Amino acid sequence: MTRPSSVAELIELLRGSGYLADRGLATAIHVALALDRPVLLEGEVGVGKTELAKVLATVLGRVLIRLQCYEGIDANQAMYEWDYARQLLHIRALSERSVTDDAAVDQVFGPRFLLERPLLRAVQAGEQAVLLIDEIDRADDEFEAFLLELLSDFQVSIPEIGTVAAERPPLVLLTSNRTRELHDALKRRCLYHWIGYPSFQRELEIVRVRRPEVPDALARSVVAAVTRLREMELAKPPGVAETIDWASTCAFLGIGQLDAETAELTLGSVVKDHDDEDLVRPRLGDIVAT
Repeated sequence: MTRPSSVAELIELLRGSGYLADRGLATAIHVALALDRPVLLEGEVGVGKTELAKVLATVLGRVLIRLQCYEGIDANQAMYEWDYARQLLHIRALSERSVTDDAAVDQVFGPRFLLERPLLRAVQAGEQAVLLIDEIDRADDEFEAFLLELLSDFQVSIPEIGTVAAERPPLVLLTSNRTRELHDALKRRCLYHWIGYPSFQRELEIVRVRRPEVPDALARSVVAAVTRLREMELAKPPGVAETIDWASTCAFLGIGQLDAETAELTLGSVVKDHDDEDLVRPRLGDIVAT
C-alpha cells in the first residue's frame, strides 16, 4: 500500500494515472492521509471529484468503496441489512432437524446472514480502502447527522454481533454539487477543498494526458469552445469529462480542428440538455471561432 511522503510525490502519482491535481488539492489529500481526516470536495458537476477517488484508490493500492447518496437513503441501506430470506430458510432447516441448541440459534444472526453495505465494508477494510461518499448533498438531514458519528469514531455497533471498529480509518472523500447547503457540523469534521473549472492551459493539459491521440490543434479548439460554452447561461455547463468526450469524438471522426459544422454534428458529446442545445446551436459559429 502506497503512502506518499510529500505533496510533490502525490501530484506525480496522480499524474501518472492521468489525474492532474493542483497543489492545493494535493495538499488537502496529503494532510488527510497523514491525520486521518475526511475531505469534503465541492464543485461544479464534471470537474473530477468522483474521478479523484477512483484514481487515489489506484495509486495508493487501496480498494475503492463507493456510497452513492440519493434522496431517502437511510442508515440501513448505507451500513448493513440482514438477509431475512436466507435466515428464514435456515430457521426452517433447523426446525426440520429439531435443532434447538443456543449455538445453532445464534447462527441465525451470524455474519453469514449479514449483508454488508458500503459503510460497514469501509469500517472493516480500514486503511486498506478509499471510501467515496458521493453527492452527499442529495441525502437528507437525518442521514447527514448519522454520518457525523461514523466520521468521528469510525465504528459500527451491530446489536446482534457487537461493535466493529477500524484500527485506522479509510481515506474518506465526500463530494457535493451544492444542490443544498451542508450543515456546519459535517464541514467541521472535514478538510475542505473547492474544485472549480480548470484554466484553459490546465484543461488542455488534461486532454493531452487523458487522450494523447487527439491532435494538438483539435484539443486547443475544443477546449476553447468549451470555455465559451461555460460563459453562457446553460442549465448544465459542460464539465471536464465532456471536454474529453468531445475531443475524443472529433478525433475518432478524423477531424483536425473544430468548426461550426462539426460542432453541430457532435454537439451531443458536450451539451446534454435539450434547452441548452437550442440556445447553443445558433451561436456555434462564434463558439468555435479561433
